Amino acid sequence: MWNKVQETVKFLKERGVSAPDYGIILGTGLGNLVDKIDAEITLPYEDIPNFPVSTVAGHSGELIYGSIGVKKVIAMRGRFHFYEGWTMEQTVFPVRVMKFLGVENLIVSNASGGVNPAFKVGDIMLITDHINLMPFHPLHGKNDERFGPRFVDMHEAYSKKMIAKMERIAQAMNVQVHKGIYLALQGPTFETPAEYKMVKILGADAVGMSTVPEVIVAKHMNMTVFGISVITDLGVEGIVEAVSHEEVQKVAKKSEKIVGKLVEVFVKS
Repeated sequence: MWNKVQETVKFLKERGVSAPDYGIILGTGLGNLVDKIDAEITLPYEDIPNFPVSTVAGHSGELIYGSIGVKKVIAMRGRFHFYEGWTMEQTVFPVRVMKFLGVENLIVSNASGGVNPAFKVGDIMLITDHINLMPFHPLHGKNDERFGPRFVDMHEAYSKKMIAKMERIAQAMNVQVHKGIYLALQGPTFETPAEYKMVKILGADAVGMSTVPEVIVAKHMNMTVFGISVITDLGVEGIVEAVSHEEVQKVAKKSEKIVGKLVEVFVKS
């Protein structure tokens, strides 16, 4: 892993990627932020050594380096999911690369199913914490101290300072945001009514199939993390309805302008 990360970092630096202030992982339907980036370099994943290639519709598969205001950013347009068949090492590989390019601040976004009865489809949730129910841990196996410690402190996986900052921005923009806990399951099936009920009983507000492995690895390397979810369907008792990936994308598409603007102002400020 170490050698692969260094090879990829060397490749990207040789093409002009230099010390980004923020790394950004754009989830389903949240690609609108790309329009806010003054792109200097755009690379398809298949052109980057050691990068997997996303197989999910709606995930474009490009690494974009450029600026939002005066801040340098590197953004993944399309992420990798464990359910696609990648190993956990492959799934979180780009986060490792970002760190060794100089990224200290990571922004992650996703689409999720809401189980909090206060949520509506299309709502925005700032992630305050997570519950990891993925079947395989991204730090499983022998630890490489060059990446981080064997045992990782997760008491503040999502930066309280960043959450408070985004709350102030949302209030100034008159955008309603919720705060909540995100629970990660493997997927790719959407949850059954009984599983939605389990998620709620366990104390989460939303459930999805991504994000948590990337956040764990980011914390392994002492990065600061901010996470945001778009509630694309509901698993509230009595309101569980049929859902498809196309419907999830459609809802996320409606919210992406707002989310994109929030993150744009967040990075600029």
